[in-house]
Amino acid sequence: MNEYIKLAWRNIWRNKRRTIITAASIFFAIFFALIMRGFQLGSYSNMINNAVKLYSGHIQVHATGYSDNKSINNTLKVNDELMDVLKSNENIKQIVPRLESFALGSSGPKTKGVLVMGIAPRKQNEMSNLSGKIIEGQYLKPGDQAVILGKKLSQYLELGVNDTIVLLSQGYHGTTAAGKYQVKGIVEIPKPDLDNKIVYLPLSASQQMYYAFDRLTTLSINLNDHEELKNTVNQLESSLSADKYEVKSWREIMPELVQQIESDNAGGWLMLLILYIIILFGVFGTVMMMVAERKREFGVMIAVGMHKFKLSIIVTLEMLFIGFLGLLAGIIGSMPLIYYFHINPVRLTGELASSMESFGIEPVMPLAWEIGYYGNQTIIVAVIVIVAVLYPIYSITRIKAVKAIRG
Repeated sequence: MNEYIKLAWRNIWRNKRRTIITAASIFFAIFFALIMRGFQLGSYSNMINNAVKLYSGHIQVHATGYSDNKSINNTLKVNDELMDVLKSNENIKQIVPRLESFALGSSGPKTKGVLVMGIAPRKQNEMSNLSGKIIEGQYLKPGDQAVILGKKLSQYLELGVNDTIVLLSQGYHGTTAAGKYQVKGIVEIPKPDLDNKIVYLPLSASQQMYYAFDRLTTLSINLNDHEELKNTVNQLESSLSADKYEVKSWREIMPELVQQIESDNAGGWLMLLILYIIILFGVFGTVMMMVAERKREFGVMIAVGMHKFKLSIIVTLEMLFIGFLGLLAGIIGSMPLIYYFHINPVRLTGELASSMESFGIEPVMPLAWEIGYYGNQTIIVAVIVIVAVLYPIYSITRIKAVKAIRG
């Protein structure tokens, strides 16, 4: 077998041009497959990160029944038992407390229904980098009696920094919830439906306004490894009493986003299938050219006593070597480009950007930096190369030595 390997390796360099052309077809195959799939997976990560970091977190813990009846009365009180379970889970990275409810926001003659989100300013900022999205004014501090408004909401209510907003709602157990707060900052959220109604208030101020002291609607959780989402949800559900708490993943909280990703992924695989078909014909055409050029060579080798089976082994090894070189070059060649656009995503403008923002997605196109899809695309292209190898094997078994030598 070692002799076959040596002979195959020497053969591919006897005609460097043919080897380079064949390897180049495989190089471009894996290169474009990786770039295309990288953009697809990167766009999904961008969609998920926007939703997870800005609002839901990977997992949310509520009082039992809250997801069906989002009432300020259906809140939970944090205790040591609950926090011990959450903090003992190694995959939990952040725990962000919130008190969420709706209210009427008023400024002069303008009134609008708003989502009041009581947040722990430092923890919320660690999760979503909210301070980095402030376009006017300053970020909140824990003791502030002030608010941050979404940009679109501030425009509708005609409010600026240092102006005053009045909030009116129903508090805990039917009390009247009302407050008058200074606008400390304006934040631009890349999720229009949220930007159009969000009011951020320090957690202590929101608990005071709703008379829900020491109570929360949500514990929003971020994970170290989002791939372990299902396992972490199962662990928390088994550790927490179902009578007191419910555990929901972002996939349950935002089913419309899951459907959107699955639908787009199906279309993406269809595009990849078309690309793979083009790749198959490209590689197959290159292999046919190689066989046609070497037909006389194969005839001579058979005529001098080389068994067709052994010749098939050598040619198969040649194609595998060329395929390996093309795959390796494609992977190495694509890595710098994928990594660069992973760190520096393409920022979209114009109508396409507006369209993405209307779906609540930040208008950027990063490339995914994941080992998994490198392996998947490499395997698929390797299978294409192996399928293409069947043609020269078939051709060798059909060769008539005399006819091949005469051309």
